[in-house]
Amino acid sequence: MTEFSLNSFFIKPENSEIKNAVILLHGYGGDGKDISVLCNNWKKKLPNTLFVCPDGHETCSINPSGFQWFDLSTENNELILNKSLDAENKIKIYIEEIKKEFQLKSSQICISGFSQGCMMSINVGLTSDESFNCIVGFSGKIIDKENLSTRIKSKTKILLLHGSLDSIVDPNNLLEAKDFFIREKIPTETIMIENSDHTISNIASNLASDFIKKNLY
Repeated sequence: MTEFSLNSFFIKPENSEIKNAVILLHGYGGDGKDISVLCNNWKKKLPNTLFVCPDGHETCSINPSGFQWFDLSTENNELILNKSLDAENKIKIYIEEIKKEFQLKSSQICISGFSQGCMMSINVGLTSDESFNCIVGFSGKIIDKENLSTRIKSKTKILLLHGSLDSIVDPNNLLEAKDFFIREKIPTETIMIENSDHTISNIASNLASDFIKKNLY
């Protein structure tokens, strides 16, 4: 297999050809293997799907055993934006590598992510030259609405899920994202998961896999 620009954890279909892929981006301080746990449930519903779980390109500033897409230990919003744009470019290069290696088109790929990974999924999914099949985000937000609004190139459909008790990323970010996407005329579904904190609950996981199946198959 090709050596990719990001260290990756793959789960391939069992005894069937690859017809599509889900790229899962982990949260701040996590890694690809952590978020790949989702695939244990999803692969039952998505039997021809390749699951791709890369590590972030940077060691996490507050958790050296994990990774980050950009540093969140600073309150400098301009620095956060610039670092997120750098990460966005790296992820786009990586996705092109995946497409070439597995002979896939953007229309056959779902981009998904948790928390910081959700933020990156939104940016990558809406600013790429070609539309992806769909975007699924858990417990995230739009990094910079003003910046994103000037760079949108695609209308990739989106599902966002957020826990009502999230103490890390304010649940109000879900409502703000919904309003933003409505104004940008991007087809979006948003679901608030009651009594759920900053995590991917079983309810959220099942709703997400149903959405992905509906769109990929």
